[in-house]
This record gives sequence, structure tokens and C-alpha cells, in this order.
Amino acid sequence: SSSVYGVNKNLPWTEEEKLQPISPYAMTKLAGEMAGHVASHLTSLRFVALRFFTVYGPSQRPDLAIHKFIRAIAQGEAIPVYGDGSTSRDYTFVDDIVKGILGAIRYDASRFEIINLGNHYSISLNGLIQTIEDVTGKKAVINRLPEQEGDVPHTYADISKAQRLLHYQPSTNIKEGIEHFYQWFLQNRELLLVP
Repeated sequence: SSSVYGVNKNLPWTEEEKLQPISPYAMTKLAGEMAGHVASHLTSLRFVALRFFTVYGPSQRPDLAIHKFIRAIAQGEAIPVYGDGSTSRDYTFVDDIVKGILGAIRYDASRFEIINLGNHYSISLNGLIQTIEDVTGKKAVINRLPEQEGDVPHTYADISKAQRLLHYQPSTNIKEGIEHFYQWFLQNRELLLVP
């Protein structure tokens, strides 16, 4: 998970960056990478740790930003915005992540690797909301809240290693991805219990 980078300000993040996790979640992800490293050295296991950057798309959990925001906008409810909206994320469409996973499954050139899978594009929270408004044709009602402890201000993946080792090339920009998600959302409103 990209959460292991924490508050590192050297953007975009390469796999060699200093890790500064600031949440229990991030610490568990780092522990998983370390366990894989140990296992790859003590056994014949090959281990590729993939650091995903904010994955989204159809069937996304409803508590995550894009799903939560689209659902709230569709229902005319306020969306929670923590801080001034200047935080940014490298949102990566699920289809692109799957391509990266398949590349990692085929990769066998070394016993242990850590590889970023992102979109190599970071968008501010305000920019994300504007994109959702453009796609849905609806204006968001925003409920401004204080910043949350444990949230990192920015994420941005350097994907050059994934491109080199896995032939990874994300092909879905944020607007296209939100359009795909919104179409899925509209087709599944009843299942999602959205009036």
C-alpha cells in the first residue's frame, strides 16, 4: 500500500523513498512487506510487494471517497471534505491495477521486489469533486470539516519501475474512470439501496 510512504514530501514517490507511515493501517502494510522479504530470503518463495495508490472503480467499497461522494451527490446530501480540499491523491482505476497484478504474477526475474502501482497523476480533492460534478452534472453540497489525524497530505506514484519490470502502463485517466464508476453506480442503484 502507498500508505507506507506516510508524510514523505519527495513527490512522486519511488520505491526507494524513506518510509514514514503515520497510521496503524500503514504499519501493518509495512509489516507485510517485511514478512515477504524475510520469507523470500529463507525459502524459495518469490515475493512481489505491490504498493497500490488509491484504487477505485465499479464495486468499490461505499466508504471510500469516489463512491461516497457520488452516492451523496446523487441523493442531494452533503459530502464531507476534511481541510481546505488541497490534499491530493494518485487515484488508480481498478482495471489498471489488475493489469499490474497480472504483470507481477508473470514477473520472475528476482526473489523480492517492491513495486508502485499508480496512475502517475495526482489530483487535489477540490479537483476530484469538480470532476465528479462534471461527470454527474450535479453540484456537490460540501460540509467542511477539520483535517483528520493520520491522513497524508499527498500521494503521487513514480511508476517507472513498474513500467520497466512489469510493462505496466495505466490507460484510464481520472475523468474516464469516474465516468465508468458513475455508469456502474447508475446501473446498480437498487442493489446499492440508493433511492
